[in-house]
Amino acid sequence: MPNTAPSTLSATPVPAEGGGELSTLLANIPVLTAEIAKEAAKRDLERELPFEAFRLFKEAGLGTLRIPVALGGPGGSVAHYIEMVMAIGAADSNVAHALRSHFNFTETLILTPNTAIDRTQLSRVLSGKLFGGAHTEQGTKRPGEVTTRLTRSGDHYRLNGRKWYATGTAFSDFASFSAKNDDGEFVSVLLPVDRPGISILDDWDGMGQRLTASGGVLLENVEVLPHEISTRGLNTLVGRHTSTLRQLHLAASMAGAVRGALAEGTDYVRRQARSAAHSAAETANADPFVQKILGEIAAGSFAVDTLIRESARALDKTAALFGAHDPQALEAALIESALTTASTQIVASQIALAAATNVFELGGGSATSRHLNLDRHWRNIRTVLNHNPLLHKARVVGDFYINGTTTHLEEGKVF
Repeated sequence: MPNTAPSTLSATPVPAEGGGELSTLLANIPVLTAEIAKEAAKRDLERELPFEAFRLFKEAGLGTLRIPVALGGPGGSVAHYIEMVMAIGAADSNVAHALRSHFNFTETLILTPNTAIDRTQLSRVLSGKLFGGAHTEQGTKRPGEVTTRLTRSGDHYRLNGRKWYATGTAFSDFASFSAKNDDGEFVSVLLPVDRPGISILDDWDGMGQRLTASGGVLLENVEVLPHEISTRGLNTLVGRHTSTLRQLHLAASMAGAVRGALAEGTDYVRRQARSAAHSAAETANADPFVQKILGEIAAGSFAVDTLIRESARALDKTAALFGAHDPQALEAALIESALTTASTQIVASQIALAAATNVFELGGGSATSRHLNLDRHWRNIRTVLNHNPLLHKARVVGDFYINGTTTHLEEGKVF
C-alpha cells in the first residue's frame, strides 16, 4: 500500500546535512508518508492542522529536493519532486497541496540569475526553511486584481491589505505577498511570517482540502525593508515554467488522493465490508463485483499516476533547457509542457473523481461511516480541481490543435 513504510527503514526520517544526498532524501519519503498517514482521517474530521507533518518534512530535508548539486542541494529532478508529492498526497493530500508555494519558490530560485539576494534565499532553503505566500484577493471584480498596498514610510515601506488562498503559509517560515506600490506597479514582498502585523487567519471554509490553511492573511501596517521587494513577472520564461509546475503539483496532490482512496478502500474490504445480501460470495473479498470495482479503482490510480509522470518528464526537459542557450528549443518545450500538463489535468480529473466515487461501491452503508471518512478523498479531489477552470483548459488545448493558438499558453497564468 502507498501509505506503508518498508520495515527495513527506521521509524523517523534521517536528518540531511545541507541539501542532503539525493538517495538519503528519497529514502526518507516512505518513512515520512507512513507518519503523515497516521490518523489522517481523524485530523480531517476534527480540523486539526498538520503542523507535525511539516515539522517532520523539514527535519527530513525534503524542502531542498530541487536544489541542484552545484548550488549545494541534492539535485532532484522534477520527476523526483512530483513522485514525492504523489506519495505524500496518498498519506494526506492536504500536506501535499500545502507544499506548492515552497516548491514554486525554489524552482524560481534555481532558474533565476544568482544575485546576492538569491544566495540569501538559497541558504535559507538549504537550512530547512519553508516558503509560502498569498497573491489572490477576495472581493475584486476579477481574479488577479490586487488592492493590497505597499507605501513608502521614510527609509522603509508599509504593507496593508488582506490576501486569500494562503495555502501552506501557516506552516512556512517566509511568505511572499503581491501588492501595488505608490506608482501603481505590481510588486512582490518576501517576509518572515512572524513579522509583526502579519496574521494568518486559517478561515478556509472549503468542503475539501480543509487542512491546507488556504484561507486569509491580514497585513496590517507590516514593515517592509527595501531588499525584501521585487518585481513580479508571470509571462517571463521562468514564470511560464513555474506556472505549469504549479498546475502539475495540484494534479499530483489529486493523484495522491486517488492512491489514498485505493489504499483505504482495500483496507475497508479486508477488515469490515460484508458481501451484499444477494451475493453468491460469503465474504466481500470473494465477491466478484467488489473485486471488479476495486480493480477499476486501482487501474484508475495507475492511469492518473502515469499521466502525471509524463507531464513531469516534459517539465524536466523544459527545466534543463534553461541552461542550454537555445531560445527556440526552450520556447517549444514551454508550450509542450503546458499542453501536456493541461491534457493530463483534463483526463486525470475525470478518472480521479470516478475512482473516489466508486470507493463507496465496495460496501454498504458502513462505507459512509464518518469514522472512516472515505468521502474526504472525493471532497479533496473536487476542491483541488476547482482551483483550475477545466472547461477553459480544454478549450485552450482544442484551439491550439485546430488553429495553432498559443495565447494562453504563453501568459504564465492559470488557463
